[in-house]
Amino acid sequence: MSRTGNTKPSKLQIIGIPCAVIAGLLIMWELAVDLGLVPSFLIPSPVQVMQALVDDISLLASHSATTLAESALGLLFGVLLGFITAVLMERFVTVDLALSPLVTVSQTIPTVAIAPLLVLWFGYDLLPKVLLITLTTYFPITVSFAQGLRSVDPDMIDLMRTMNASEWSIFWEVKFPAALPQFFSGLRISATYAIVGAVIAEWLGGFAGLGVYMTRVRKSFSYDKMFAVIIVISALSLALMWFVSFLERVCIPWREK
Repeated sequence: MSRTGNTKPSKLQIIGIPCAVIAGLLIMWELAVDLGLVPSFLIPSPVQVMQALVDDISLLASHSATTLAESALGLLFGVLLGFITAVLMERFVTVDLALSPLVTVSQTIPTVAIAPLLVLWFGYDLLPKVLLITLTTYFPITVSFAQGLRSVDPDMIDLMRTMNASEWSIFWEVKFPAALPQFFSGLRISATYAIVGAVIAEWLGGFAGLGVYMTRVRKSFSYDKMFAVIIVISALSLALMWFVSFLERVCIPWREK
C-alpha cells in the first residue's frame, strides 16, 4: 500500500499490519529454535517463554506490583520537581541561566553509574529506588514543559495584558493550556524511564521487584524466565504509556478535535 494524497490507513490496517508482522517474527523465531538453528538453552522458543510466564505468573505479579509502586512514586516526584523547575525557568531569567546547565548535566550522568552510589548511601529499601527514578524522569518533564511554556503565542500574552490580566491569570489561562501537549510528550517518555529506572535500581540491591527477579533467574541460567520478565517489563511500560495518552485525551480534549 503506497501513500497517495491524504489517504489515511483504516483501523483494520492500523491494528492488522503490526499484528501480522509480530506474528510472522514469532513464527520465524519458533521455527529457528525447533529446527535447531538456534540452541534453545541460549534463546528459548516463544512457546517456552510463554510456558515460563504462565508457570511464574503469581510470582511475576507480586514483583510487578513492587516495581509499579516504585515507578509511580518516583514518577510523581519527578513530575512535581520538573513542573516547578520549568515554571521557575520560564518565569525568571536568572533561574533559567542558573538551572539550565544543571538540568542538562543531570541527564549526562549514566543511570548505572549513580545507582550503586544511591544504594551505598541509602541502603536497599525504597528510598534509593525512588530517588533514581525521580532523577531519570526529571529531565524529560522539565525540558518539554519549559519549551512548551516558551512556545506560547506572544500576541496572546499581550492581549491578556491589555485586559489587565495578572501574571497568574496569564499562566493558567494561556501558557499552561498551550504547554500541555509538550508536557504530556515528556511525561510519556518519563513513564518508560520510570520502569527501566526501577528495574536497574532493583538489579543492584533489593528484596522484591522485577529487577530482583531477573537477577535470580539469570544466576540460575533460566533464560526462558528471563525472556518472560522482559515481556512483563515491556507490557508495563506500554501500559503506562497508554495511561498517559488516556490522561492527555482527558486533559486536552480540544487537541483531538
